[in-house]
Parts: sequence; structure tokens; C-alpha cells
Amino acid sequence: MNSINEKAYAKINISLDVTGKRPDGYHDMLMVMQTITLCDDVTVTLTPGKVSRAESNLRFVPCDERNLAVRAANVFFAETGIENMGVHIKMQKRIPVGAGMAGGSSDAAAVLRALNKLCGTRLDRARLEEIAAHIGSDVAFCVCGGTQLASGRGELLSPLPPMPECGVVVCKPDFSVSTPELFRRLDAVKLRCHPDTQGIIELLHEGDLPKIARRMYNVFEDVPDRRHNEIAAIKSTMLDCGALGAVMTGTGSAVFGLYEDDKAAERSLKTLRRDWRCVSPAKIMPRIDV
Repeated sequence: MNSINEKAYAKINISLDVTGKRPDGYHDMLMVMQTITLCDDVTVTLTPGKVSRAESNLRFVPCDERNLAVRAANVFFAETGIENMGVHIKMQKRIPVGAGMAGGSSDAAAVLRALNKLCGTRLDRARLEEIAAHIGSDVAFCVCGGTQLASGRGELLSPLPPMPECGVVVCKPDFSVSTPELFRRLDAVKLRCHPDTQGIIELLHEGDLPKIARRMYNVFEDVPDRRHNEIAAIKSTMLDCGALGAVMTGTGSAVFGLYEDDKAAERSLKTLRRDWRCVSPAKIMPRIDV
């Protein structure tokens, strides 16, 4: 076998807090992260003696090492001592780009899982996450996903009780957000509120979905930006249609709502699609086996 297909699942932030700035210029994060069923399809094929390359259904996605999936392959080979090996990575993108949903990181994690199988290396979850941390902040989470508490730059992970099953509706406005620019703006303001991370963790133990949804919070929504009026409009539409809670994910610009009632989720989908093009249904995902 020299080729394998992997699903690359999107992530959402049930909560996102920035707790400080580090000496290395990065920020300390504290986040409850969750995998959902919205995914890219990633096909990984070994190409001995060739340079690793990617191709995608989106023309603007880079195909060389600027692509996290290609970087993941090169780091995997370096870390495992596999020489004279490349890969061809074919990606069918469905996760919105520039949305705060870890699409590129999830593709990279899918490549790591695929290569672990193709190359017979049998690395365990901890080792794959260690390799993933060299590639990007969200890649380690995306290796196994599920429901986890992420700290540090996002690479320090602690599994949490799984989120209760529910419907998810994701809506991305027509603009994307520059993550470095958003962090610069964050440094210039005093945050008014922080999520009740510990409260969310306790509610995960209780399996109380409505209370979890009411506590969802993302500090980046406090960063001044004229486009946040549109994010607020998406949230209001979701809540008006019956979402238990709605919040921006990551650094944006995608917003998601959680739904206990399938009819409310369907109503939200139809209403949002009148004004926004990028609207997708999803479900909560359990951890991924490696």
C-alpha cells in the first residue's frame, strides 16, 4: 500500500482565552476545543525520491512547503529518520479557509496519521502530537481531536469529558481575519471579560449542553473591528432560530451555533443562507484513532 485517504476534521472553540504574552512573542492561550464532522478529504501517496507536493481544489492554496500539509510530511520524515521519500497530497477542501477552524492544521494532522500507517512507524498519540507541535499550534490538537483543553500556544493538551451530542451550524462571512493583526490589536486593548473555562469543564463532566452553550465565549470578539457587526448579526440570527449558544471560533471569522433541536438547526441553515454563502451543518465528533 502506498496511498491512503484520511478525513481532516474542522475544530471549533467552545471557549478561547488569552492569558498573557510570552517572552518568545507568542501568547499563552487557554481553550476548550472540539472536533466537528465538517471535513476535508486528504489523499496521501508515497513518492520515493521526489519532493513532497500538494494539490487542492482551491487554486489559491499553496502547493509547496508553505502548505502545512507538505510541511507535516517533511517534518514526519525528518523525525522518523525516513530518507529519500516524498509524498503527493491531494486535498478536497470543504473547511472554510481563514475561518479560525484549523483547516490547514487539520490537513497537516491527517498527513501525520496517514504517514504513520503508510510507513508502518506505529507512533503513538503522544509522539504524533509531539511531532505535530513542530508544525503549527493547532496541529497537535487535530491529531486526535475530540474534546480537549489546550494551553500554552495550543500545543499542551488535556483530554476532557466529551461534549454532549448536538447539531452544529457554521457560518463564515465573506471576509477572513489576519491572525497576527488580531493579536496585535488584542495587545492594545484591555480585555473586559474572560470565559469561565473551569465552569465549562465542570459542565462537561455533568453533560449539561444548554449550560455549556450559554457559557461559550471568545475574547477575540472583544477586539475592536468594524466587521464584528457582521459577526454579531450571524450570532443573532442563530440565536433567533433556536441555537442554545453562538460564538466566533478561533481568531474568526467563522461563527458557529449549537442546537439540541434538529428543526432549529435546519431553520438556522435556511435563514443564514439568505444572506451568507458559506453555511454548513455539522455534528460533534469524538476522538480520532491513530
